[in-house]
Amino acid sequence: MATKIFVNLPVKDLNQSVDFFTKLGFSFNAQFTDETATSMIVSDDIFIMLLTHDKFKSFTPKEICDATKSTEVLVCLSSESREKVDEMVRNAVAAGGSTYNEPQDYGFIYAHGFQDLDGHIWEVMFMEPSAINQS
Repeated sequence: MATKIFVNLPVKDLNQSVDFFTKLGFSFNAQFTDETATSMIVSDDIFIMLLTHDKFKSFTPKEICDATKSTEVLVCLSSESREKVDEMVRNAVAAGGSTYNEPQDYGFIYAHGFQDLDGHIWEVMFMEPSAINQS
């Protein structure tokens, strides 16, 4: 069985965050959704748990980081092409997010990113398949 990953992110307004990520093409698992949390589906094995601050605080004794001022995590998603990288960033900005840097082109890797409504950083990158070591 493949290992699954559940990234937990605190959000100020759950409904606004769901609307934002829906505009980027993500869907949500209704079984794990209520007024305090939702499970955003990234792939068969990757999920982002968007949690209200109160819900998030129930999992940690530490203070919640203000992602508009400090970085607590960088989430990086792969994409199927350079064009899809740019499309996701454009969609994020159109949905109310923002960019924080220019696209990065390393030849075999192309990356760009955005900040969501809470300031969490999302990198989106495409890597040329021939650059991946298959051994």
